[in-house]
Amino acid sequence: MDAATASLIRSSLLPHETSRNGAGPMFLTASGPGFTRSGSKHQLRLRQNAFTRFSKPLQSATTASKTRRSVVVKALAASDDASSKPIAPLQLKSPAGQFLSQILVTHPHLVPAAVEQQLEQLQTDRDSQGQNTDSSSSLPGTDIVLYRRIAELKENERRKTLEEILYALVVQKFMEANVSLIPSITPSSEPSGRVDTWPTKVEKLEQLHSPEMYEMIHNHLALILGSRIGNLTSVAQISKLRVGQVYAASVMYGYFLKRVDQRFQLEKTMKLLPGGGADESKTSVEQPQDGTYQAVSSHPEVGAFAGGVSAKGFGSEIKPSRLRTYVMSFDSETLQRYATIRSREAVGIIEKHTEALFGKSEIVITPQGTVDSSKDEQIKISFGGMKRLVLEAVTFGSFLWDVESHVDARYQFVLN
Repeated sequence: MDAATASLIRSSLLPHETSRNGAGPMFLTASGPGFTRSGSKHQLRLRQNAFTRFSKPLQSATTASKTRRSVVVKALAASDDASSKPIAPLQLKSPAGQFLSQILVTHPHLVPAAVEQQLEQLQTDRDSQGQNTDSSSSLPGTDIVLYRRIAELKENERRKTLEEILYALVVQKFMEANVSLIPSITPSSEPSGRVDTWPTKVEKLEQLHSPEMYEMIHNHLALILGSRIGNLTSVAQISKLRVGQVYAASVMYGYFLKRVDQRFQLEKTMKLLPGGGADESKTSVEQPQDGTYQAVSSHPEVGAFAGGVSAKGFGSEIKPSRLRTYVMSFDSETLQRYATIRSREAVGIIEKHTEALFGKSEIVITPQGTVDSSKDEQIKISFGGMKRLVLEAVTFGSFLWDVESHVDARYQFVLN
């Protein structure tokens, strides 16, 4: 590892100062959301004695120098233009988040090592606060109230830092898969008015999941797209708020699926599956008499699967699968637990990422208790673009489960 690389890992949580040569750190710009790859401004210097090394006339050497300088400047300008594209819609604000965003741009393979450093610092701060809390019991009443308020502010700061660490790890997993996240959805400049101008990457997203998990994802897509799943070129005008709700629900669905699939794959390897691992074509899903699955419908955060799927309304579109059969063998308490987002940090990431992608929605409740949709923006999107959105959302939730488990093993924060 070279000196430059090592210095990145040894960097502290505080923002870097501008270096002497005028090349500042690559942080997130305030002009727009998302990570930005902002290039450094290198200075071009020419030594006077360099001209004596050429046998050609001074004018020729000067002309050649200007030509080289022009080529370098143009190359740097082109590099800056190409690198200014955001790699994620959410802008990270904490010192640790800005530091990790810089590593994501310059040395993405070093993100895990940088995260380890940040988690060690968080653990040190938390342990130090715990010791101070024990020693503050002898303070006067007013001082105790002030100390508790300071401790609460520090805890909130650590929670925000932890959220951004988790988000940076999710972004890094997308980068490893060579899949770019969809940028913030804004009014389109295209003649057709479509907002889905991003690359599809559908095949790569599909390959990131196990076969059993993708069967469930395909059923989820069928529920959302309906008969249009076979005609992805059609364009529809849809409420932006509704699309955002579908995206957030799909993120939570992916989180739930990954959690279930992890247990399924383990029991499959250990040959502990119910029914002794019978062939998929011979399995069936037992349906309650009322025709609906309401096992965890009381949980407001569970979207597509656990919120009550009607077997009568979608029976022709939901195909039997081994993972679905496995999930339906859970009792209501187990299903409730698996369908719950485990940490407040993960819930915060879902909310902030969705808001960064679709913007902050203005929901107005009328005196009659209904939602006023007059301010709801309508967007044009193809069903292929909608499929890409849902696949990304499910994958985002799956990655969020992975990084949450990884970080919790080093810095405990998960509630259950």
